[in-house]
Amino acid sequence: MAQANSIDYNLSRNGTAVQQRLRHLTSRHLGVLSGWGSSVRGASLSEDARRYFPVSWEEMHRDARALSWRLAAHAPWTGIVAIARGGLVPAQIVARELEVRLIDTICVASYDHETQRRPQVLKSVTGDGEGWLIVDDLVDTGQTGRIVREMLPKAHFATVYAKPAGRSVVDSFVTEVSQDTWILFPWDMQPQFAQPIIGTRNLG
Repeated sequence: MAQANSIDYNLSRNGTAVQQRLRHLTSRHLGVLSGWGSSVRGASLSEDARRYFPVSWEEMHRDARALSWRLAAHAPWTGIVAIARGGLVPAQIVARELEVRLIDTICVASYDHETQRRPQVLKSVTGDGEGWLIVDDLVDTGQTGRIVREMLPKAHFATVYAKPAGRSVVDSFVTEVSQDTWILFPWDMQPQFAQPIIGTRNLG
């Protein structure tokens, strides 16, 4: 698989450009970064139309720390509200980097494996969100994000990854991926045996 030693790209939000250097990206990653746009993720996409973008624990840690750098400019924060379950891991990393000790959760169920459904709020919070930071792993169609926005209209909403359909819902994010990309987060994956290339050729 072809590799690029490094690639510079600009991540912009509300007119502010942030340059980040990614090292040793495979062509798979480059394809995701260059393929912005397209249709909505979820049940309407076939397996063939959907792109899969695996994110390792190290990559999640790196990207959540990159998000923390952006959010540090707005510190201090009263506390963090993590959107469970996807926002729990990045919220912990952000809380550590920004020295935030007060953490709460909003629990919203909106996916059954790879099928998006009508969001169901399982746990809410009180207040209008002033001084608080909302953290999630991804804003996809923005369906969940809009519900959380209504709960905490004065909070700052940040996600590690963003898709075009939901990008306007959040205030800060690190990396944008195409709408037809399905991100495989590390907590959804486990190592397994990979068939040797020669074996897969023989099966054909």
